[in-house]
Amino acid sequence: MNGKRSGIQTNISPAATKSNLPGTSKEGGIGPFSSCKAWLWSVWDFAKEDSNRVKFAFKVGLAMRMLFSQGATFNRGFNRALGSLLAGIAIAVAQLALQCGRVTEPIIIGISIFLIGAIASFMKLWPSLVPYEYGFRVILFTYCLIIVAGYRMGNPIRTAMDRLYSIAIGGLVAVLVNVLVFPIWAGEELHKELVDSFNSVADSLEECVKKYLEDDGLDHPEFSRTVMDEFPDEPDYRRCKSTLNSSAKLESLAISAKWEPPHGRFRHFSYPWSEYVKVGAALRYCAYEVMALHGVLHSEIQAPYNLRLTFHSEIHEAATHAAERVRSLGEDIGDMKRTLKTSLLKKLHSSTERLQRAIAMHSYLLTSNFDPPDNSSEPLTKLSHTFSTTLSTTRTPPQQTESYHEMRRKKSRRLHSWPSMEVDAFEEEGGRSMEFLPRMRAFESTAALSLANFTSLLVEFVARLDRLVEAVAELSKMAQFKHEGV
Repeated sequence: MNGKRSGIQTNISPAATKSNLPGTSKEGGIGPFSSCKAWLWSVWDFAKEDSNRVKFAFKVGLAMRMLFSQGATFNRGFNRALGSLLAGIAIAVAQLALQCGRVTEPIIIGISIFLIGAIASFMKLWPSLVPYEYGFRVILFTYCLIIVAGYRMGNPIRTAMDRLYSIAIGGLVAVLVNVLVFPIWAGEELHKELVDSFNSVADSLEECVKKYLEDDGLDHPEFSRTVMDEFPDEPDYRRCKSTLNSSAKLESLAISAKWEPPHGRFRHFSYPWSEYVKVGAALRYCAYEVMALHGVLHSEIQAPYNLRLTFHSEIHEAATHAAERVRSLGEDIGDMKRTLKTSLLKKLHSSTERLQRAIAMHSYLLTSNFDPPDNSSEPLTKLSHTFSTTLSTTRTPPQQTESYHEMRRKKSRRLHSWPSMEVDAFEEEGGRSMEFLPRMRAFESTAALSLANFTSLLVEFVARLDRLVEAVAELSKMAQFKHEGV
């Protein structure tokens, strides 16, 4: 500083500089060829991530129409066939309009189109008829096509037959390609999606608790990143967040899976696909608590680091056992087996009880009457010993040690208190103003209570986990999973 350059220098090799230039590939090439090669590599990675994307593109190119999973194909095929048959009423209406003369014919056709459009649009909104929404669209489209073409050509029967032939040929090609060429089963996709959701919730829970216990809070994320949920160092959080938005996807896959014949591991009729949706709802019920824990992790008011260390073992043990239980439920669904795992349940419940007892026995630490030191990063039970040892063994000069601890204390106080303007005023007064002292103690008590909030959310997660266990047990019973006692 003071107009002088820093003595720290960074040497960057020419090769490293060259690799960061625009249009440079991983091998260090420059030019349009390297850009094209990099693009091809990105396409390859995209296709390798999910092979169904390549299969889908190949099948669409072969059939020249949009394709879906097996269940979705049969579902839409049934809706299209039934809708086309019901739209055959256009033949009778066209013949009646033709018999009424050239003057009244367009009037009758216009009124009939209005009535069919209104009735079809209203019926497809009926709750019990929502799965057949595509069929009502086919009815409206086919009716208008037949009756308008018949009015222009004067032969509605021939128009209807041409429409029927085109539907039959297109539907046959689509079904054959979809069934015989790289078949995609909605049941398999639903099964895999649910298992992945279990792993996402378990991983996100462990990631959140680990960061809460290990982070000293000095590197607080920017407010804009917190609001926009931009946490690149927390990949499991993004996966858990996507689980909360998976309701529509699971329901769509379950509806399509009901149309599929027995296949693969799902070899009996009337497979309980709707139970997968119920299990997904129970899992999202638990995922909401993980999101709440994540909110406490990145909240503006944080508990002191040494206070978190005091309950480190209890929180870590309860979270670890809860994540293991969630992950084991996902493994049971993935392997299609029923396991009791009573030992894991006992560990989970006992660790949760220990956490509750620890909070109850040391509740005085969460009140404003307890004033912990601000310059320590050790548990509160070892504060005096650690603080004296640190001061006696340090090799830095006394003035530098005091200034360092004073700076850290002020920074920690500003971070773990709210609002920060009051803290700044308190520091400027040197902590001597009696006006700010009660308010500062109230702020510190609020910061300590954030730890109680975090632990209560963790206990609530364990409580909601019982609902999830019941839903998985019901699924395994109805799906006839293989029973294994552990």
